[in-house]
Amino acid sequence: MNGINRLAIAITILGASALAQGADIHEGNWLSWRGPLQMGVSLESYSDMEFNTEPVWTDEISGQGTATVFNGRIYSWGYRGTGPNLEEVVQARDEKTGDVIWEFATHDFLSDTIYNRYSIGCVAVDPATENIIVASTYGLVTCLSKDGEIAWQVSMMERFGRLTFPNGRAGCPIIDGDIVIIRGVTSYWGADGPARDRFFGFDKNTGELLWSSTPGVGPPFLKDTSMSTPFLETRDGKRVFYAATGCGNIVCVNVLDGTPLWRWQVSKGGINSSPVVYGDTVINIHGKENLDTTEMGRIFRINIPKDLDNTGGEIDPVMKGAPRITGDGIEVWRETLEMFTSSPALHDGKIYQMVKTGSLFCVDAETGKILWEEKLANSQLHASPTYVDGHLLIPTFPGDFYVIDVTGEKPEIKHKIELDGNCIGTASVANGRVYVHTTEKLYAFEIKNSGIEYAAAPEVKMPEAGAAAKVLPVPSDVLLRSGESATVSLRTLDANGVPVGTTDSSDWATFIPPTAKVKATMDAGFDGNTISAGDDAKLSAGAWKATSGDMAGILRGRVIANLPYTEDFSGFELADKPGGSVVGRAFDFPPLPWIGARLKWEVIEHEGNKVLSKTLDRVLFQRSLSFIGHPDLKDYTVQADVMTDGSRRIKSVVGLINQRYIISLVGNANILEVSSNHERVKESVPFRISANKWYTLKTRVDTNDDGSGVVRAKAWEKGTDEPAEWTIEVEHKNVHKKGSPGIFGFAPQSQKTVFVDNISITPNN
Repeated sequence: MNGINRLAIAITILGASALAQGADIHEGNWLSWRGPLQMGVSLESYSDMEFNTEPVWTDEISGQGTATVFNGRIYSWGYRGTGPNLEEVVQARDEKTGDVIWEFATHDFLSDTIYNRYSIGCVAVDPATENIIVASTYGLVTCLSKDGEIAWQVSMMERFGRLTFPNGRAGCPIIDGDIVIIRGVTSYWGADGPARDRFFGFDKNTGELLWSSTPGVGPPFLKDTSMSTPFLETRDGKRVFYAATGCGNIVCVNVLDGTPLWRWQVSKGGINSSPVVYGDTVINIHGKENLDTTEMGRIFRINIPKDLDNTGGEIDPVMKGAPRITGDGIEVWRETLEMFTSSPALHDGKIYQMVKTGSLFCVDAETGKILWEEKLANSQLHASPTYVDGHLLIPTFPGDFYVIDVTGEKPEIKHKIELDGNCIGTASVANGRVYVHTTEKLYAFEIKNSGIEYAAAPEVKMPEAGAAAKVLPVPSDVLLRSGESATVSLRTLDANGVPVGTTDSSDWATFIPPTAKVKATMDAGFDGNTISAGDDAKLSAGAWKATSGDMAGILRGRVIANLPYTEDFSGFELADKPGGSVVGRAFDFPPLPWIGARLKWEVIEHEGNKVLSKTLDRVLFQRSLSFIGHPDLKDYTVQADVMTDGSRRIKSVVGLINQRYIISLVGNANILEVSSNHERVKESVPFRISANKWYTLKTRVDTNDDGSGVVRAKAWEKGTDEPAEWTIEVEHKNVHKKGSPGIFGFAPQSQKTVFVDNISITPNN
């Protein structure tokens, strides 16, 4: 059976409605991590195929992801440099020569990424606009034009409270129509305040937020972030995606409006592997403890509910999330294979799967029967199999790259190629070239042939629009400073979320959800479809309902202050009420528009004074960053009084955030520290810190015309004279040019709290 026929069968199994006719956008291209069929399978087949084991070209840049290819260009995402000069780099290259056409570099900020765990993912290419989109390890989402110019950019951390984790897994943006899907564990405000693994749908052209979705649940299941890439399809009149989450679920979400449709809880902890769809079922693998057994790991196949509007699932009254489906008949089969990150490749009814111990398995997708096993390495991390014309391309963690013929009853290793560095990224295929990124080089190999044929990809059948049923405000979340305005457009959708058109007429009214624990409104007003915050608008957050005829939609928004800004917490009303971290203690919540603050901090009375205290009841928030201002702020000074609880032996860390730097008093080490990432930018000077003693901390960032800058900070015992000189001055070659001010607290194992008072943020001039 030739490659074209095998691919046709695979497409039929997928349940594709039709084949695209004529030239296909995927011919000679590889637009996203999982390839044209979203399952690690190439559409190419070759006459007289011969794999050339000598690379056509290489380049010495580190990478841990997958290169994408479009219209003769390769888009790779890697990293280079060391210490404070390490940077993640998107490079556009000539497909034939590997020469760099342009590059775009970003620098880590405010993350806890360790061990060079950078660029674990890939960029996505939009064939309609020729733009590319990358989501950095630290949550900076950037849309770049074909020429490498920034079209739009969103800092997910500073805008939506994205958390970072030491593993650095960022995953891949997914473009579907006019929507780009980004994911991450976030802690924002209101209903989105609790840390959850969330998905965000942005307008791919403008970067405006269309929707956010919370299909998963929280602790004790949420233990990690996830880089599972969504699988897209049209089903039951809806455009949907399936993905795994950091809380151990397989979830289904409406792509067009973000509605969580169902979830199936499989494990305790995060799943990073990406699912594939096989007929009316989903297949995936995980490496955590199973929910229903004490075994670690499982490859499984589950049925998709026949009616996505009536799945039979129930929403957990405490954890919320999507309706959870349970009961007999969901799981079709399972096998105890363990893999935390590498994803399955599906072709011709067979699943090809690497496991953590370095073995390759072939599994019958229909029955779950293991057909064969081949030991390739002692361990495997991240890299997934890629199928092309009867062969698997498999990079292994130790650095060996395999080309394996899988057309027979048993696999035949055709080539074992030793590469420099560790292989963590998955191979991509385009125009008879194979691209593999290692932690030391980017490789281009050639598949010699006398001709290439391209199987047609399934036609993307978008659901047909019905009658308009609801309104989608765009953007669906606004951020205003006092004195600012924003115009909101109104799109109409049908009941399935399918776009119908637009409407200009609407009535706007403040909206408080019936389940809201905090009854709050936004200090702003509407004139037509323009929302404005007055010059004296107060810090606030709330929701609005747009009504047009019998249709409605919800807009969320925050108002934050212009500079100068001060907060001494004296106006807060303390009371014994639900939601506190200590039962029976009077407290108040911090300002609602502070990102992620309500579960990380509380206003309490301490020694007769109202101060801000870090909560200790949520281990997930033992490292807490909360942002106070706009992500575009620059050239400002932050000052506050700070203190750590504890003793001589045990103290926590308390600090301020200024322009993407953390300036902190590290209690146990007795130092004043400036950092942006502890393994990149971190410098300190001795400063003796006593527990339960107040200090004043002050910091500013100055930038130079050549892109360098200096982070300055000073600290002194509260109530004494401010020192004339800065206590520490840290030069940074690639200084961060902007960033939201904020507060920082780190209580290892959530043992000792920290306190903050008398915050002021003022312009440098």
